[in-house]
Amino acid sequence: MPEKTAKPEPDLKKIEYQLRGKTLQVYMHLLKVRRGVGVREVQRALGFSSPSLAFHHLEKLESLGLVGKDRYGRYIVVRKVDVGILGLFVNFLGLALPRYLFYASFFTTIALHQLLFAAGRLNLTALVIASAASIIFWYETIRIWKRKPF
Repeated sequence: MPEKTAKPEPDLKKIEYQLRGKTLQVYMHLLKVRRGVGVREVQRALGFSSPSLAFHHLEKLESLGLVGKDRYGRYIVVRKVDVGILGLFVNFLGLALPRYLFYASFFTTIALHQLLFAAGRLNLTALVIASAASIIFWYETIRIWKRKPF
């Protein structure tokens, strides 16, 4: 019985190499708006000097297989990739948030709960661990947020 051949996976190293600078900004803008956009809209939103610059980066994204066109000729994201710095962010309601933000919030909530609501039966070990984890995750969240390329 012949083996089934799966579709070849696009070269993620090539995508990661090409997805930089303004091309990355265009891709992140498309992820943020979550709808089809035209060349001039991208130009205005990202402050590009000309529509041809926006068109170049949109076409580059299309050649990588990340962007396609709808029936009206607007560009839409057809494939999401988590390569490079994109892997450190989560797209939540059109906002790009660092992944560590959720962990930081979780451990901060545990530490605050220990301080505010468990005063009579305070578990010092839980407070120390939650506080330390909270500080570490907040530090990482801020560090990643400063590297945000968009």
